Amino acid sequence: MTLLPLDPDQLLSTTRAVRKRLDFDRAVPRELVEECIHMAVQAPSGSNSQGWHFVVIEDAAKRAAIADIYRRAFDIYRDMPMAAGNIVTGNADRDAQQQRVMGSAEFLAANMQRAPYLVVPCVMGRADGMPNMVSASLHGSILPATWSFMLAARARGLGTSWTTLHLMFEEEAAGVLGIPFADISQVCLTPVAFTVGTDFKAAVREPLDPILHWDRW
Repeated sequence: MTLLPLDPDQLLSTTRAVRKRLDFDRAVPRELVEECIHMAVQAPSGSNSQGWHFVVIEDAAKRAAIADIYRRAFDIYRDMPMAAGNIVTGNADRDAQQQRVMGSAEFLAANMQRAPYLVVPCVMGRADGMPNMVSASLHGSILPATWSFMLAARARGLGTSWTTLHLMFEEEAAGVLGIPFADISQVCLTPVAFTVGTDFKAAVREPLDPILHWDRW
């Protein structure tokens, strides 16, 4: 497929969490998803372990089951202080943005099963209760590949949205998908669909001054 005419900076700055602009009614060829995964596994992994796996859910019944798990988790998330709509900064523009994010998250939770595919990136091993170095190494062996998958999807006119709420019920999701829970960690869940239009813009972000540290905190 012809790639969108995006230079590297445009690709990096316009790969958004797409929710309301997912085109649920347009079929996505399997080979397009495979192309994205082919690019994803060019990412680095700890000790070159390459322990990544991508579970692509196409079956409608399984999509519905995973979406139901996600909605149950979202019902818990909705009232948590970390929920997008509950973060208050005192900046009127930022607070309005938080409410828009929450609204789009509500939309995705209600419609997750409608995406042509749901993708669950996984990695061999578990870091439950392990030191931070182990956890960082394990997740660092799949998160770069997952982001590369999303960048590759954007370049092909596809939308994704990084979500983690279903991990509240990770073992149940593993049962639905036949993932060996004791040996394999799921790290996120993303819908995959063509987007309605491809003209995404860079997000408004806070200035660097409060977050950039040279030589010390």
